[in-house]
Amino acid sequence: MWIIAHYFPVAPFSLKPAMATSSGGKTLLTPTPYAIKMALLDVAIRTLGIAEGERLFPSLRDLAVSLELPYDLVVMKGFSRSRRPYESKDSQKKEETREEFETRQLAKLADKIEKGQYPFYSTIAYREYVYYRDPIQLALSAAEGDILPEVLGQLLVGINYFGKRGGFFQIMEQPQLLDNLPSGHFVNLTPDKQFPFRTDGTLQMLDDCDTSLTFRQANITSADRITVGKERILRHVVLPYRLVSSSRSYSSYKYTPWEPEGQ
Repeated sequence: MWIIAHYFPVAPFSLKPAMATSSGGKTLLTPTPYAIKMALLDVAIRTLGIAEGERLFPSLRDLAVSLELPYDLVVMKGFSRSRRPYESKDSQKKEETREEFETRQLAKLADKIEKGQYPFYSTIAYREYVYYRDPIQLALSAAEGDILPEVLGQLLVGINYFGKRGGFFQIMEQPQLLDNLPSGHFVNLTPDKQFPFRTDGTLQMLDDCDTSLTFRQANITSADRITVGKERILRHVVLPYRLVSSSRSYSSYKYTPWEPEGQ
C-alpha cells in the first residue's frame, strides 16, 4: 500500500548533504528521506501535539520513500552575502600574561566595533538552488509488518517546505491510497538492496533515519545527539539524471530512463 502526494514547487529547492560544512553550499538534487520524515514529524507535533508526535515517530521513521522528480532539473549557482557572529579564535601566547592577553582581546574587539563588524560581520557564501519546472510526486509505504498511520494523509497536506526553510512546496490535491506505485519514473530513495543503475546517472548521498533513532534524538530541544553514520545513516542513490550542460552559473540535468542490457 502506497500513499501518493503531489506537490508544486513554489520556490527553488536547496538542501546541503549531511556531511557538508556550514560554509559549503552545494545542494542535493532531491529532498532526502530524513528531511521528508522530519517534515512529517514537524507537522505531527504542530497539529497533533508532542505526545502524538512521539507515538507516531517509529512509523514515520521507518517509512519507505519514493520520489518522482521532473524530467528537467536546473541547478542555479551563485554567491550571496551573509552575516555571521563574530568569534575570537585567538589564544594566549606563551610570552604574554593573562592581563596582556585580555587587553589585546579588548583592543581587537574595540576595532571590530568601530568597523561595524560586531556582533556580526559580513562575508560571502557559495549557494546552489534547484529549479523544478514541474510538480513532484512523493510516495510513502509502511515498513514490512507495519501499517500506514491513519493521519499520514493529514500530515502530508500540512507540509509546506522540504529541505532548507524557503524551499516552499504547495500540495496540489488530497493524497491518494494505491495498492501499487502509479506509472512514472519514481526513484526509490530508501533501497534495502542494490539495484541496476545507469553509469551516467548522478550519485547522491541521501541521509535517512536508522531504526535506532529515538524520538528524543529527533527532538531538537533535547540534549541527545544524532551521529551521522549511526542513527542518521547515508544511502548512496544513483538518480537517473545525466548532466547535459554546465557553466559557472548553472548545471542542467535531464532524466534518462534505465534500459536493461540487450534492449
